[in-house]
Formats: sequence, C-alpha cells, structure tokens
Amino acid sequence: MRTSLALLAGLTLVMAIEARPAAQPRERELYVSLLDKDKHAITTTPQPQDLVVREDNVAREVLRIVPASEPMQIAILVDNSQAATRAIQRMRDALGTFVSLMANGRNEISIVTMGDRPTLAVDATTDLDKLKKNGADRLFAQPGAGTYLLESVIETTKGFRKKESSRPVIVAMLTEGIEFSNQHYDEVLKALKDTNTEFFALTLTEGPRGNDNNDAVRNRNVVLDRGTRETGGRREILLSDMAIQDSLASIADELLHQFKVTYGRPESLIPPEKITVEAKNPSWTARGVPVRVRENRESR
Repeated sequence: MRTSLALLAGLTLVMAIEARPAAQPRERELYVSLLDKDKHAITTTPQPQDLVVREDNVAREVLRIVPASEPMQIAILVDNSQAATRAIQRMRDALGTFVSLMANGRNEISIVTMGDRPTLAVDATTDLDKLKKNGADRLFAQPGAGTYLLESVIETTKGFRKKESSRPVIVAMLTEGIEFSNQHYDEVLKALKDTNTEFFALTLTEGPRGNDNNDAVRNRNVVLDRGTRETGGRREILLSDMAIQDSLASIADELLHQFKVTYGRPESLIPPEKITVEAKNPSWTARGVPVRVRENRESR
C-alpha cells in the first residue's frame, strides 16, 4: 500500500510539472520605417508575416504591427559653418518646409546650429511660428567657423536623457567641411544607442572638404556611417544643395509613416546586443530602433 501511495504521489508530481505553463515571452517594441525601392514611405500597415525581427541573429515572433502614433522629440542639427555659406539659403528653405510638415501640435522640435559650437537656436517646442521665426528664418553662415557635429550629437542626447524622451530623433544637415569636435566615435555611438535615438543625416559634398586624415573628420565619418545604420535612421549623400529640400522632405515623410512593431522575447538575463528588422518583400527596405523600456514596464 505504501508503495502504491508513493508511486501515486510521484506520478502526481510529474503531471504537475508537465502541466506547468512555460514562461511567457515578454513583449518588446520597435519603431520601424518601411521604404519602397524609390525611398518612398510605405503607408499601408504590413502584416506580422511581412517582417522578420532578429535578436543577435535569432528570429523572434512578430505579434502586432500598428501605425506609430506617439509624439516625437526631434532635434534638427544644422551646419552654419563657413563651409555651408553657399548652401545656407537652401538649408533655410528646406528647414522651413520640414518644420511645417512635422510641427503638428504634438511633435516637439528643437533647432541646434553647429557652426563654431553647438548652439540651441530654438528650444523644444510644438510652436511652428517660433521654429520658423527664431530658427529657419535666422539661419546664416558664420564666417571662419568650423563644424561641431559630434559634440552637437552628444549634447542633444544629454537633453533627451534628462527629459526622458520616449521617441527621440536627430536630423542633421551638414557639409563636409572641417570638424572640430574632440569626441571619439565610440562615445557618440553609445550616446545614440543608450537613448534609443534615431539618427538621420544629409551630407552635402559640394563645397570645401575636411581632411580625411584628420582624427575629428575620421570620427565624424564613422558616426555618419554607423550611427545612421545602427539606429534605424539613414544617411543621404547629396551632390548638390538643390537636393536638400526634397531629401529633407523625404525624411519627414518617413518619420510620419513609421510603424510600431511588437514582438516576443523569451525570458533572459542577458539582453541582446543587436536587434534588426527586415522585410520579406525584396522591394522594401526596413529599419528600426527599439522603443525605450521604462523601469516601471520591466516588471510586467
């Protein structure tokens, strides 16, 4: 009888263990841009089976995709150094168009000039008049000034961190003139990733060019390359200042038509080092940045 009871208890324990539900994966989210082959934003919401999300090259299950509706915190970094003199009028016009498209009463936009030193021309605001009158309309090149892109990025991400910005974006318009920042590219890339900042850059090749053998210029080139690719943004190299207007409007169109992608991540003590998203449609390009996870959401 004792043997029967022991056997029954053992079977009951095994059945209880087998019946215990597996740990449910935590939901994680990405802000995702989808562009067609002509770099136009895809506006129709894709289905979960249309995208592949990978963490450290391991595919995760895509659960939901919806249009991204959360307000953005956008910092526009503008090169007003001497090298930008010829292009400054087109930069001014393009900036005015961009803020008109993006300042919809919800997105906070700031304008930072990079000539001589990072200077906050317009603090974060949803007021279109302020952005135009105090920013775009007052944009002029500074004779004798160089560019401080890397320092401007660092200072901007510090502001994002202080304000706990939930959807930060940096859009930079710059020339290939002399760079005077002292920051190493590792420091800048880390600042972008730590704040989940999307980084977009329009680089104008027309005009004076900095020496590629210069440390500051090399660091800038790495940030422009990796910083845009690794944060869900993109880099456009412009051969003429006539392309600035359309290129900046294209970035606005992309930002206004992003999607929020929710996927499942198994429980793990070690967070992934690399998160990527790709489209199964070969004519689409997908890029994404993780949605910032706040402390009170970690306990869910």
